[in-house]
Amino acid sequence: MAVAKSEKNPKVEAAPEQYGDVVSRLEQTVSRLESGELSLEDSLKAFEEGIRLVRRGEKLLTEAEQRIEQLLVDEDGQEVVAPLAVASRPAPQAAPRASGAARPPPEDDVPF
Repeated sequence: MAVAKSEKNPKVEAAPEQYGDVVSRLEQTVSRLESGELSLEDSLKAFEEGIRLVRRGEKLLTEAEQRIEQLLVDEDGQEVVAPLAVASRPAPQAAPRASGAARPPPEDDVPF
């Protein structure tokens, strides 16, 4: 398998194009750093690679967000901003009390 090199520095691999590949390479880089087996110089190089991968991942996420925003346009050409959330759920109900459990006093009932 051939290793891609960047044009700026032939010793550095090119950044992956897919977000999953970026995350995978970043995890590998972190594992190498955490192993404690790298020299100081190699640790610095790995750290630099990690920073490049984080920046690439952020760029890919920003591009994906922009694509999603472009897709959220109504039939009149107006932007529709909708959160990427799970469908509305009803508010949680209080659990029923066990029989014989003490009830809180009414608000107008003064205990003294």
